[in-house]
Amino acid sequence: MPDREHAPAGGVVVVIPTFNEAESIAAVVAEIPRDVVGRVIVTDGGSRDGTGEIARRAGAEVIAVGRGYGLACLKGAQAALAGDVIVFMDGDGADDPAAIATLVAPLRAGAYDFVIASRARGEREPGSMAWHQLVAGRIAGALTRLLYGVRYTDMCAFRAIRRDTLLALGMRELTYGWNLEMQMRVARAGLRVLEVPVAYRRRRGGQSKVAGSLRGSAKAGAKIISTFARVAIEPARGRVS
Repeated sequence: MPDREHAPAGGVVVVIPTFNEAESIAAVVAEIPRDVVGRVIVTDGGSRDGTGEIARRAGAEVIAVGRGYGLACLKGAQAALAGDVIVFMDGDGADDPAAIATLVAPLRAGAYDFVIASRARGEREPGSMAWHQLVAGRIAGALTRLLYGVRYTDMCAFRAIRRDTLLALGMRELTYGWNLEMQMRVARAGLRVLEVPVAYRRRRGGQSKVAGSLRGSAKAGAKIISTFARVAIEPARGRVS
């Protein structure tokens, strides 16, 4: 298992929020390119299927956190003490870890401040995304452009950002609105944004907490809408460097 105290300074840390991803997490951790990534942190929100132990055996550091997607992301970022770039990705096997290098390179070169994957612009395996996910990403992107001049095509969880930049954004959303809040705060701060088309696969197992049921989709949708409204009416903060 990677040793936090000996993680390379200026390294890349992958943070994977999980909740009951026992069927997929070992393969996800195993596929992460260790010539690019120094640490893998799995932040587990109380899985009951052994996800944490499976991830630990696969070579990840595991942190137990409370329920909440955004909370898991925040706790992972806070734990990435020695890393200067954080990559967020899901633990269901749908994101392709081979794309990590593509997301990280523009940040390491100093050309961009935030790099986000776009499933909408990439090649999608049949059945990997529901139509309403694609529509929601487009609508959110259009509204963000209207407010801040930055247009996204997706709210994909697969993304890369410098740790100090993320922590300076003032993130508050601890559930499903985390991804949209980050995109809005990045755009409002005038940071340099790059959207990269990526291949997207069907999840390796289990059921999506968002798209897997009508109740899950409705709950996530309501949270995303409320997050958008809250961030949109907030007074602007100073520029994030």
